[in-house]
Amino acid sequence: MTITITTAPCCWGVDDVTNPNLPPWERVFDEAAAAGYGGLELGPYGYVPLDAPRVAAALARRDLFIVAGTIFDDLVSPGNREALLRQTDEICALVTRLPQPERRPGQRFATPYLTVMDWGHDERDYAAGHSDRAPRLSEAAWAGMVENIRAIAALARDRHGVRAVIHPHAGGHIEFADEIARIAADIPPDLAGFCLDTGHSHYAGIDPVELIERYADRLDYIHFKDIDPVVFERVLGRRIRFFEACAEGVMCPIGRGAIDYPAIRALLTRLGYEGFITVEQERDPRHAGGSLADVKASRDYLTSVGF
Repeated sequence: MTITITTAPCCWGVDDVTNPNLPPWERVFDEAAAAGYGGLELGPYGYVPLDAPRVAAALARRDLFIVAGTIFDDLVSPGNREALLRQTDEICALVTRLPQPERRPGQRFATPYLTVMDWGHDERDYAAGHSDRAPRLSEAAWAGMVENIRAIAALARDRHGVRAVIHPHAGGHIEFADEIARIAADIPPDLAGFCLDTGHSHYAGIDPVELIERYADRLDYIHFKDIDPVVFERVLGRRIRFFEACAEGVMCPIGRGAIDYPAIRALLTRLGYEGFITVEQERDPRHAGGSLADVKASRDYLTSVGF
């Protein structure tokens, strides 16, 4: 069984590309390599330049590959379709020209992937982690989101040969168990798989072990996070945006939080999962000075429990 551990720019606080405090992308590449990772995600649209020769050379100098690109945007609004498809086209055109890892025998789909996440709705951002208070989409709005996701996944597959993976995300309209079940029913497996995230599932009140087992037949890619239980209890008691909670340290290095990674390792062994797992730890980019130590601590812990 072969699992490859990668990381992502969100560990350096890179989520909102308009934030003036983001570290340079070359620094993220430097520190990902220094921490012992062979690859990483591209990060949100607009962070790494859409200059394939330049980015490919930067990766090659550090002996790194790119495992996935990211759509992190409003998937609901019909008026956003054109922007979503432009991002899809440009991201896929870039990632398919960047260094890639060798395909593993057990991988159902080759890299690079396109992680697809809904984001940008105040009413859901403030309800992250609270299924009981989070407003659900109307039938018409849900149908519109499904059509946007279908269009993204079809473009990625048919024009670029890239596998789209739907990522349930805290503060988006695909977060809680009922929404994950619904999107699984509405998006066929030949069109898109899942990128399940241990931290976002825990944040949503879902046991990540149970979630991974339930959707094992749709699981193409995984994100690993950990959650500080003390900070988590504190932020859940307040009206707070998801990334404000991250800035307060709700995400911690893997192995120091509430998630049972030996149990996840045992499950993935039983399932025969072979592929890629990306370590993430969202934070305020003004705290990126601690990112190298944290991503190395996460990698070292995962090695210690058999990853």
